[in-house]
Amino acid sequence: MRGARSTSRGRRGLALVVVGLGTVGVAACSASPNGQAAKTSTTGAPSTAATSLPTTTTSAPTSNLVVTVAVRSQLVAAGAALNSLPPSAYTGLVPGETYYAYDAATKTYWAGGGLVPSSSSTQAQVSVQDDGAYLLFERTDAGSWKASDVGLAGTAGGTACTVTVPPAILQLWNWAPGSCRPTTIG
Repeated sequence: MRGARSTSRGRRGLALVVVGLGTVGVAACSASPNGQAAKTSTTGAPSTAATSLPTTTTSAPTSNLVVTVAVRSQLVAAGAALNSLPPSAYTGLVPGETYYAYDAATKTYWAGGGLVPSSSSTQAQVSVQDDGAYLLFERTDAGSWKASDVGLAGTAGGTACTVTVPPAILQLWNWAPGSCRPTTIG
């Protein structure tokens, strides 16, 4: 019988370790305020008691983000405001040309995209030609979106970039160094 008790105690101790590790695992999967999973690391030696271990939250200096319906609406509204038009003059963003990221080093959100004009708005159709063919957006943590026309920036017939995009964002989006728009757009 004595051997059976030892085995039972060993299993009970193992169960406490598993429960303790499970608690740490749940903490490691918590979400950050922006809804993205936060990266966490734990320090300290494992113990058999179910105590919480210290955690440190870290985030990458730059990270791509998902363009939600709300963000898409904000970008369209910022682009429309740049052109002194109502957001209804546009139907959305050009598919396949939209970028969105956060740069933790500058605490700035960056986005790029082209607006799709409504077929009923001649002014919107004109606004997306030439320099207005591509927009670059930036927003600080607490600010609102600022849009800039960069459609011809850096091209043979265009002007120099008026917006300086952080090198980390350019690298994340695979854009050329010093550029302010993707090279894949015409």
